[in-house]
Amino acid sequence: MNRNLHLAIALAVATAFLSTACATDPEPTARAAKDSPSSDSSIGHIHGLGIDPADDSLYVATHFGLFHVPDTGKPSRVADRWQDTMAFTVIGPGHFLGSGHPDLTEEHLPSHLGLIESTDAGETWTPLALQGEADFHILEPAGDVLYAYDSTTSRLLRTEDRERFEEILSGDLVSVAASKEAGRLFATTSKGQLISIDAPTGATRELGGPVTAYLDTTAEGGLVGIGPDGVVRVSGDAGKTWQEAGSIGGQPAAFTITEQGWYAATAEEAFRSTDHGSTWEQVL
Repeated sequence: MNRNLHLAIALAVATAFLSTACATDPEPTARAAKDSPSSDSSIGHIHGLGIDPADDSLYVATHFGLFHVPDTGKPSRVADRWQDTMAFTVIGPGHFLGSGHPDLTEEHLPSHLGLIESTDAGETWTPLALQGEADFHILEPAGDVLYAYDSTTSRLLRTEDRERFEEILSGDLVSVAASKEAGRLFATTSKGQLISIDAPTGATRELGGPVTAYLDTTAEGGLVGIGPDGVVRVSGDAGKTWQEAGSIGGQPAAFTITEQGWYAATAEEAFRSTDHGSTWEQVL
């Protein structure tokens, strides 16, 4: 395949990914018309994944609520709440951070939840900051620092106390991953470009490499990305070179690397890899 044709295909794939990854989901109805109120398996579009170290079980944040996915048995909607959780991360046993839009039965809440926190594995949520203002689509913890991307303003923010935020940069981002080097981030843009970000200055640098949708870093400092086609690639030199590992078989919607394994999702299915991305087992 000649280089120009290959580039055209890559750009077409990236454009198709952009139209879905950067689109805002319609607000969830209290009970979606196609879903029965008693149907606890109505997942909706997946936005985030996390492992609770309290019991090593999977939680899946979706358009129709937060779901607990045990190793055996069916997924269950936590607290029967249909909260549209757009951003989600686990920071400790039973300790979650999130953002998004409320269940429409919670009429007292604004449409944008800002930064919210749960200390009981998603049973209840408490507002921390920017309620009614921010709609975070990315939450990336790095030690005592939290990086948060607000889709309403297209700004990447930084906070140490989860109350006061400072802007790092403005731009269209899809995924952000903290490196082992303090203050250095990797990110993907809405065009599928890989960039590095110096958090203290906001300076960015394009890394080149394959079109990438979602990415995360390993405990050893490696960089892992998933393309819009679902192909998983690994870099051991900060994005200079990449090696193909495996594939999740479809367009990704979420990705996280944990001590328990690598987890990735398409719109409505979740997968786990325990061999560094070579093979993937469906878990939802």
